This record gives sequence, C-alpha cells and structure tokens, in this order.
Amino acid sequence: MTHAQSHHGEPHQTEDLAALLERLLDQVPDRTQKELATEAGISYPTLNAWMNRTRGTSRIDHDKLRDLVAVFRRWGVEVTPAEMFTAAGRPVPGPTDQEREERLLRVYRQLPEPKQRDLVRLAEVMLRDAEAVARVQRAS
Repeated sequence: MTHAQSHHGEPHQTEDLAALLERLLDQVPDRTQKELATEAGISYPTLNAWMNRTRGTSRIDHDKLRDLVAVFRRWGVEVTPAEMFTAAGRPVPGPTDQEREERLLRVYRQLPEPKQRDLVRLAEVMLRDAEAVARVQRAS
C-alpha cells in the first residue's frame, strides 16, 4: 500500500514491497512478474504472493532483495537497494559478518572442486598480504 506518492522523481515514502514492485514493473510494460521472478531466482508463486500481500516480507533473504534490484537495473529501471529493503520493511544492511560468510560459503559450495581450491589459495594470499600491511602499519 502506498501512503505517499512521489512527485517527479522524489522518493516514495511508506511504499510497501507490493506497491514498489508494481510501480517498477509498470515502468517496463514489456516485462512480466514471471520474468522478474525467473531472472531474480525467486519462485513465481512466492513473488506473486508478495505482490498480492498474501505472504509476509520480513524474512526475505537479503540477497533476493538485491537480486530484484539488479534485475530492474538491467531492465533500465532506477531503483536502489535502500528502496527495496525499506519497502520490504527490512533495515537497510551493510552486509554483516555472518551474511558475508554465508554468501561466501554459498558461492564456494557452487564452485567445482578445482575452483574451490583456487579460492582457498587466493584467500590465503589475501590473508598474508593483510597481515603484512598490518605489520608495516604497526611498525610506523
């Protein structure tokens, strides 16, 4: 439900997720909810339930909200992560340590084994570099 309307590009205040998604989809009339769901990696019934306000938005994975933003941006629609998170009733996050770790683990698990080994080696090199920089900074 939208309580305050935008005037020529001003932010929409108190716009819930359903209203935001509807407004953004209206900007790309050649695109459908089904395409949005597919491209964002969200099941169509889930997206449809958000659009119809029959399913809550308080537990939506942060990455799914970011994925929605990315799809709309690819489609040429201006939207920010902050708008999407606010509309979903979620605090706008900077990724927490736990979220970053979970995201890294999800990516790692999807990689083939040789790429997993490469990623571990890269992380070890990055750690050694960070430790060296810290030593130099402490010595200065």
